[in-house]
Amino acid sequence: MTVAYLFVGEGREYLLEAGERLETDLGILQVPDDVDAGETVETHLGTEFVARALRGPDLFHHFERTGAPMMPRDIGLVMGHTGVKQGDHVLDAGTGTGVLAASLGRAGATVQTYEQDPEFAEVARENMELAGVADTVDVTAGDVTEEIDELTGEFDLITLDTADAPAVVGHAPELLTPGGFLAVYSPFVEATSEVVKTARDAGLDDVESLETIQREMDVGERGTRPSTAGVGHTGYLTFARNPV
Repeated sequence: MTVAYLFVGEGREYLLEAGERLETDLGILQVPDDVDAGETVETHLGTEFVARALRGPDLFHHFERTGAPMMPRDIGLVMGHTGVKQGDHVLDAGTGTGVLAASLGRAGATVQTYEQDPEFAEVARENMELAGVADTVDVTAGDVTEEIDELTGEFDLITLDTADAPAVVGHAPELLTPGGFLAVYSPFVEATSEVVKTARDAGLDDVESLETIQREMDVGERGTRPSTAGVGHTGYLTFARNPV
């Protein structure tokens, strides 16, 4: 597998693989075949770029997108509230760009993720290669609701970002290991309400919903205050846990 690095310099960053050539207004950047993180590569005009290994936040910015990816603030809540760890087995549906699936894979989990659009699924597979988790994140082109009967009782975590999430939530007690977690992202209040009701009817414990909001701070010489820009609402996350 070819490893890609971010080449950072002059306020810019380029995602390039070993041996790749890029022509810019700062000169031609020829990446050596044996480049490693932390090394400096110069363009033919002498501009320096430093190779930087990809980290989780970089994936959000550099994955090929097939729609709006889950925001880092939401991914952080999913990982923090569920305690996903190395060795966990995760069922994910609504892969999309694959930022969440890749983040879970990089945390050491084995992820089985479903994407209904075959073209989107192929893009997600390429993104998993870029993230270095293609061996642990299996992207399936298909509808998870059609596979539920074959997936019983083996997942430590279920993560959903799909319109038909309630159909999966209703089967969560059979899909999750004892004490396993459910995390559902919903863009609308109505969908959140349906997920919560379904989770409670299914007998799941600790059902809670959170709205994710983030507000930047302006730090200057005169002082520090909240930014006057709009409050950063993204969506709603519902968490629940399978009884032991």
